[in-house]
Amino acid sequence: MKIYLVSSTDSAEFTRLKCSFARSTVIALDAEWKPQRSSTSSFPIVTLLQVACRLGHDDSDDDDVFLIDLTSIDLASVWEVLNDMFVSPDVLKLGFRFKQDLVYLSSTFTQHGCEGRFNEVKQYMDITSIYNHLQHKRFGRKAPKDIKSLAAICKELLDISLSKELQCSDWSHRPLTEEQKLYAATDAHCLLQIFDVFKSNLVEEITLQDPKHTNVGLKDILNGSEDCTSKIVTAKVCKATDVIRSMTQNGHNIAIGMVSRKTTLNTMPMDENLLKIVRKYGEKILLKESDLLPRISKRKTRKRGASLKNVNTDKHLVCSVDWQGPPPWDSSLGGDGCPKFLLDVMVEGLAKHLRCVGIDAAVPSSKKPDSRELLDQALKEKRVLLTRDTKLLRHQDLAKHQIYRVKSLLKNEQLLEVIETFQLKISENQLMSRCTKCNGRFIQKPLTLEEAIEAAKGFQRIPNCLFNKNLEFWQCMNCHQLYWEGTQYHNAVQKFMDVCKLSE
Repeated sequence: MKIYLVSSTDSAEFTRLKCSFARSTVIALDAEWKPQRSSTSSFPIVTLLQVACRLGHDDSDDDDVFLIDLTSIDLASVWEVLNDMFVSPDVLKLGFRFKQDLVYLSSTFTQHGCEGRFNEVKQYMDITSIYNHLQHKRFGRKAPKDIKSLAAICKELLDISLSKELQCSDWSHRPLTEEQKLYAATDAHCLLQIFDVFKSNLVEEITLQDPKHTNVGLKDILNGSEDCTSKIVTAKVCKATDVIRSMTQNGHNIAIGMVSRKTTLNTMPMDENLLKIVRKYGEKILLKESDLLPRISKRKTRKRGASLKNVNTDKHLVCSVDWQGPPPWDSSLGGDGCPKFLLDVMVEGLAKHLRCVGIDAAVPSSKKPDSRELLDQALKEKRVLLTRDTKLLRHQDLAKHQIYRVKSLLKNEQLLEVIETFQLKISENQLMSRCTKCNGRFIQKPLTLEEAIEAAKGFQRIPNCLFNKNLEFWQCMNCHQLYWEGTQYHNAVQKFMDVCKLSE
């Protein structure tokens, strides 16, 4: 896929966006906004609209993905282009529960003084409906009541791990990071890939169900029994119109006099199989007036005593966000001076980064520990518990102020935050000195190739390409994983030297 950031209607990217709209028969949609408190009385402001365009073929490498920056582009100028695409009968729109996005998008445009708003999306298919159909076709069972996340669907159908780490980042901040751009583009583009799976499953089914007259002409359609009712005549005219549309090669609809259009968007006609899929499975998003009114919280009023208690708790949480050391490894507390952390599931990815810079970073000993188990392990092993769960901060007194809430979202930024907060000293010699798999230490003496081959028997394969290289191998004393100083090692060392600014 090719990614384009559209921030002005005078830009080359905007021109390409309009051209892609005219050439696309399938478009995937997604939107991002800055998260806000649920108690607010207004809708979130959409700051980014992602549009992934399939340019008339099935090669996903040539797909265009546009990131429309709604914080900088003139909304009035882009409204007509977007609305024409939304209501075009020649373009299939894909989304993942996109109705909510459409509500927020329409609200954003009206709040910024745009006269038009988005009321409907025609020829729409939801990824949840596609997934449910595939489940029924493959396993002959009804779809589960609980709706799967987009990440779970991608993993199951595409075997792609779709990270949602940046979903709650600040999408109103500019400029967007490269990570945010890639995340936003991938979120929209994966919808096209899921539809490809759906379409490939249906093409054979559709062909078998309707094998007749794929190349039938207008004369054959219109020449029928003269004893026709008006309903049959209407059906024949509609079918004739479809043939006319399929004959157009330049994207202009020569049947404009026969078919009513509410859009000025000139688009390529759908191929026959796609048209049949849309007719059978397509739907429409239609917003009512009530959809455009923010819902007022319906939480029951609590007793005064409970309210005061919650206020006190909130104050305590606010005061407990920052670190209130000293850490348990401090020599004044009888510690050995070596920093040690325990990371819960919300920051588990940070554990590997800490290990890569030589810091002792453990994860919970059980798969789904409760708060008490986390605190007990942290106290027993004299570790600081790292988390993003504000509820855990309520147990600060029990944990002797050994809990720290990580504020950053990205792993590199989280690493720098922990290093700065706890004043950790990182040197080049520490890099890659712990096992990233289990947090164990390496053996003191490196292994030769022969020793490594013997040690790896039964659980790890050493690549043949290493046999002619004079390499040293290091083994974890805990899980016995083998490591060597290959390309991945040197790339990792360079990465963390840059992140920790050790090369300056």
